[in-house]
Amino acid sequence: MRRSKSQVTRILVCILLTVLAIVPFAVTTRFSASAASDITLNSSVQISFPTSMTFKVSAQSDVNIVQLRLHYIVDRQNYANVTSEGWAQFDPATSVNAQWLWDMRKSSLPPGSQVEYWWTAEDAAGKSAETNHSTVSFDDNRYNWQSITTEPVTLLWYNGASSFADTLMTAAQQGLQRIENDTGSTPQGHARIYIYASTQDLQGAQLFPQQWEGGVTFQGFNIIAIGVSPSELAWGQRAVRHELTHWIMGQITFNDYGAGLPTWLEEGLATYGEGSLSPDYQAALNSAIKNHQLISIRSLSSPFSAIPEQAYISYGESNSIVTFLIQTYGKVKMVQLLNVFHQGSGYDEALKQVYGFDQDGLDALWRQSIGISTASTTQRELELAATAG
Repeated sequence: MRRSKSQVTRILVCILLTVLAIVPFAVTTRFSASAASDITLNSSVQISFPTSMTFKVSAQSDVNIVQLRLHYIVDRQNYANVTSEGWAQFDPATSVNAQWLWDMRKSSLPPGSQVEYWWTAEDAAGKSAETNHSTVSFDDNRYNWQSITTEPVTLLWYNGASSFADTLMTAAQQGLQRIENDTGSTPQGHARIYIYASTQDLQGAQLFPQQWEGGVTFQGFNIIAIGVSPSELAWGQRAVRHELTHWIMGQITFNDYGAGLPTWLEEGLATYGEGSLSPDYQAALNSAIKNHQLISIRSLSSPFSAIPEQAYISYGESNSIVTFLIQTYGKVKMVQLLNVFHQGSGYDEALKQVYGFDQDGLDALWRQSIGISTASTTQRELELAATAG
């Protein structure tokens, strides 16, 4: 979700400061001894959020330990449980201390991610052992989090009174109800929303944040993170509803083809879920209509421009297009469209199957609905379409 230009500037100034706050915070110790072998294993995990997780293991046997292997499963939406492995490097000996480092620069996790893990070992005599399966949470323990829960949402925050969190939770429930009423989409599972006290704090919780990012939904993890100070409560209410809509859409359209929604539909639904269009987006849309600077729907299928002026137009248009579909064709058709995308359909194919027109046809109908002639496309529109991606 985008911020204003002044907020983007603050992010660039403060992002270096937040990196300095990264400190290792916890060690969790696990123990297991296998009755079927003479190998004894002890394990622990050290978390340095958000940069790394270090899985440590010690092993003892009557003969040399020759192999130590970490097995782990990340709790996320998937069609199959994927077990990954990490191999500890060490010199064979009867007593070994070793570790495997998960460098988040290569494969990162959002705050609060759950990881199930266990170690296996082998010695030179062919004996083996395995630790109990344990679960570690990749928590951002730099802050003292408080939490409240109203199904299907848990909201965590560390700055602000309980009334601040209660207001955001109310906004979350209102957003969920609006999306269900108008699109038929209901959440599956439980979401955790981490409310950071500022955009700078949010940026510090990610290794490679987008400069304009004020909120992010980690699809597949049921985790959302938003930077909201108590003084920005009105914006925070919009952001919570926006990101929860992303969460729901990611769930109900998830498919094993890796196919997603066109950006105009994804962001159009998210801004629709806010309840009303952001004044910045509305002003940009009005200006684009007046000055013949609208971007084609086909161009809006790709990621939005990084240029703020064009991005604001893209968000405003997307909201208007989704509102047109819902108000003109109703909730049932939107449910059908999302179900078709869940099957991995292409953008044009999905629209044709449900509505009988492709993206170009939708573009013409939508423009007519806001009183714009589709007889010709201005050179300015062509230029915007070429740079919108």
